[in-house]
Amino acid sequence: MNAPVLVLNANFEPLNVCNTRRAVNLILSGKADMVANGRGYIRTVQTVIPRPSVIRLQHMIHRPRPRVKLTRREVFRRDNYTCQYCGRHTSDLTIDHVVPRHLGGEHTWTNVVTACAACNHAKGGRTLQEAHMILLHEPKEPPASALYLFGQHLEENAEWEEYIAGW
Repeated sequence: MNAPVLVLNANFEPLNVCNTRRAVNLILSGKADMVANGRGYIRTVQTVIPRPSVIRLQHMIHRPRPRVKLTRREVFRRDNYTCQYCGRHTSDLTIDHVVPRHLGGEHTWTNVVTACAACNHAKGGRTLQEAHMILLHEPKEPPASALYLFGQHLEENAEWEEYIAGW
C-alpha cells in the first residue's frame, strides 16, 4: 500500500507522486481515474480493486510552474555526486559557496557546488581567483522538468515513462 503512484493532472501533466493508499482513496471518492494498473489487485471481503500505478485527476489543478528546492540532496544530485573542483566521485562531499558568504555570496543555485573535503578545505573562505581554483561546471538551477522531478522513480516504475517523457 506504500508503493509510489504517479498522479497526473486532467491534461496528463505529471503533478506528484503519492502512495497506493492515497491513490485508491482518490479513485474511490471519484476525484481520480486509474490510467495504468501495473501492480495487480487489492482484494477485500466484498470486492477486488485494481492496484493503480498511474492515476489522473478528474478536474484540472492550476498551479505555478514547479521549481526544484535548494537542498543538500538536490545540489549533490545536480552535480552528480562529483567534486566540482577536482572531479572526484566520492561519498564524502560537502557544500561549498563559490563566493563565500562572508564576502557577500548568497545561498542560491548559482553560488553553491559540491566539493570533496580536501578541495573545500583548500579553498577555505576565499574566492576562486584567490584560491587559484576553477570549477568543472558552472553552477545553475536544475530544470524543473517532469523527467528531473520524477525520473528517480523510473527504474522501478517503467510504465511511467510515457507520461513523464513528454513533459
